[in-house]
Amino acid sequence: MVYRPTARVLTVLELLQAHGRMTGNELAHRLEVNIRTVRDYIETLSDLGIPVEAERGRYGAYRLRPGYKLPPLIFTEDEALALTLSLMMARENGLAQTSPAFEGTLAKIERVLPISTRERIQAVGETVVFENSSAHAAPSIVAVMMLSTAVQSERSVRLSYHTPGSEVTERLFDPYGVVAHEGFWYTIGYCHLRQAQRLFRLDRIVKIETTSEPFRRPESFETLSAVQSALASVPRVWQVEVWLETTLEEAQRQSRLSKGHFTEVNQGVLVRSEVGDLPWMARLLAGMGLPFVIHHPPELREMVRQYALTLMGYAERTREDQAEV
Repeated sequence: MVYRPTARVLTVLELLQAHGRMTGNELAHRLEVNIRTVRDYIETLSDLGIPVEAERGRYGAYRLRPGYKLPPLIFTEDEALALTLSLMMARENGLAQTSPAFEGTLAKIERVLPISTRERIQAVGETVVFENSSAHAAPSIVAVMMLSTAVQSERSVRLSYHTPGSEVTERLFDPYGVVAHEGFWYTIGYCHLRQAQRLFRLDRIVKIETTSEPFRRPESFETLSAVQSALASVPRVWQVEVWLETTLEEAQRQSRLSKGHFTEVNQGVLVRSEVGDLPWMARLLAGMGLPFVIHHPPELREMVRQYALTLMGYAERTREDQAEV
């Protein structure tokens, strides 16, 4: 008896409903199996009473009998995009063993949405570059979708952008690409305000709207390389995220972080801030006298460890040591 995983068989059904007709090679590629296994899945669907028709010949393919439809799932546009982003990030982060389930769910989303919404979501999959890392600052779903669509259609967007100095500026922007890199989301392109190529973090976009202004994206533009190069040229600002075992009032009083963001969570306070001096942040944490957990960056954890060893060395010094100095 041939083993036919149920999840993969149902994925074949979803793909056929979403795409109309698919060749055996196309199905095998999406499911990461061989052609013979695809034939087994098709046979299983037929055994279940699903009317799958096989077109013979050199350019043959599989399709569902015209008029056959399963009841669709219902998603709002925001739900569909959120699910799409989650699935794509999971797939890009190496969860290949469950990719058939991802493909089946993505096929359901494509099948139930209106054409205009489907095209915007497909733009995300075709334009966003994912790098293997966990997220530290979540972007607006609307910003991801609108920027992806703008990249694909080569139409400028108008941004209200919150700079690191807390200033909000209005900009006309030609987006060349969107990247999820080292826990943050970025878009890179031509900024008409600065009349030069600029990099923007998506979580700092206050407002975004599309325009009818066309632009020409540079040929063979490597989005990830451009983002990495832009980040390398910027003075290092550390994105710090630390959990403190204390109250909100005490955390705000003790931390002295004028630009910190404080959130009560898990019977403590999550502090997010940007600092240019990591040793200073390590000394601040050590001097607060509060239990803490460093979430990000790992360099801060090592900095605190080194500072603690330095203090231990001072604590072990005696008068004799002082005399020798």
